[in-house]
Amino acid sequence: MIGAHTDSPTLRVKPVSKKQADGFLQSTVLRIPTLAIHLDRQETFTFNKETQLFPIAGLIAAELNRSGQQLNPRTPDNLSISNESPNEPFTPLKLSAERHHLYMVELIAQAAGVSSASIVDFELVLYDTQKACIGGLNDELIFSARLDNLGMSYCSTVGLINSLASPSALDEERSIRLISLFDHEEIGSETAQGANSNFLPSVIRRLSVLGPATDKGTAYEQTLASSFLVSADMAHSVNPNYSYKYENDHKPEMNKGTVIKINANARYATNSPGIALIQELARRRKVPLQLFVVRNDSSCGSTIGPMLAASLGARTLDLGNPQLSMHSIRETGGVDDVGHGVNLFESFFEHYSELEGKIFVD
Repeated sequence: MIGAHTDSPTLRVKPVSKKQADGFLQSTVLRIPTLAIHLDRQETFTFNKETQLFPIAGLIAAELNRSGQQLNPRTPDNLSISNESPNEPFTPLKLSAERHHLYMVELIAQAAGVSSASIVDFELVLYDTQKACIGGLNDELIFSARLDNLGMSYCSTVGLINSLASPSALDEERSIRLISLFDHEEIGSETAQGANSNFLPSVIRRLSVLGPATDKGTAYEQTLASSFLVSADMAHSVNPNYSYKYENDHKPEMNKGTVIKINANARYATNSPGIALIQELARRRKVPLQLFVVRNDSSCGSTIGPMLAASLGARTLDLGNPQLSMHSIRETGGVDDVGHGVNLFESFFEHYSELEGKIFVD
C-alpha cells in the first residue's frame, strides 16, 4: 500500500463571506494584499489572521456599475444586492446570494451549470492559479504550488498504473496493489476523509476476505501481518541559505533521489526492515535514495505514517521527494525526482509479493 495526502495549507471561505471596506469587495476569486513595507517596518513579518488576511475581489464601484446600482455617497461601503420582500418564503438561513457577494455566487453557478438561485451552499478554498513551470539554468527544477503533497500523490498514482501495464502483471500476484490518497493531513487528519479515520482499515477489512486466508474470521489480521505501507510525503531538501538548520550528515539534495525519513521519536514510522525492503526495490530500478533525520535541537514534522502504523499494525516506512519552500505558495522541486518516485513505486508494486517473505529480523 502507498498512502499520501492531497491537501495543502490554504484559506477557506467563511459561511458568511460578504465583506467590504474602503471601496473594496473582500471575498474570493481574489488576492490577499499585504501592507507595503514602507508603511509598517518590522523585523519579523506578522499579521492578524482575523483582520488582515481578507482577500480582495474587486472594487465596490465596479460591482455597482455591473449590477446597475447607484453608489450612496453617505454610505459608500454599504453595498447590498439583496431584494428582500415580506412575501418571500421563509428560509432558516439567509440565501447564498445574501451571505456572499452576488457575483461570486453567479460565478459558482456558471461553473456548475445551474442558476444562482439553485446554489444552497458551497465550500470554497483558495489556491494559486499560476501554473507550474520548469526552471533553473538547465531546466532541472520545478516551480509549483502544492508540491506538498501532490508531488507524491502523482508519483504513487502513476507508479500503480505503470505496474499494471503488462497484460500478465497480475498473473502471479498474491497481494492487492493499493494507494490511498487522504484529505486534511495538514490539519491533523481527524476527519472522515483523513488518515486517522477508519476509512482505510474498513476498506482493507472488506478486501481481506478475497485473499487466501484459511480462516476468514482472522483474514483481516492475516492481511495486515503480510502488508507493507509506504507513507509518501514530500521531504525537505537542504537549503543553502539555512544549511545550519540541517544535521551535517543528513542533507538531502534535489534530483539525487527519494528521501527515507527517520526519527527516533517516531515522528516518522521508518525502521530497519523497511529500509532493507526499499533498498532492494530501488536497486532493481536503479533509483537513488537518501536519508534524512532532523537535528537533535530541532523540531520535526510528521506524516500520516505513524498514525496509520498505529491503527493498522502494519509495517510502515516514511519517504518523499526533496523540495524547498514547503508550505509556501510557490514551492521548488527537482525534475529528475519525479521519475525517481514513479520508478520506485512501480518497483514496489511489481516486486513486493516476491520480497515480502525474504525480510528477516533477528
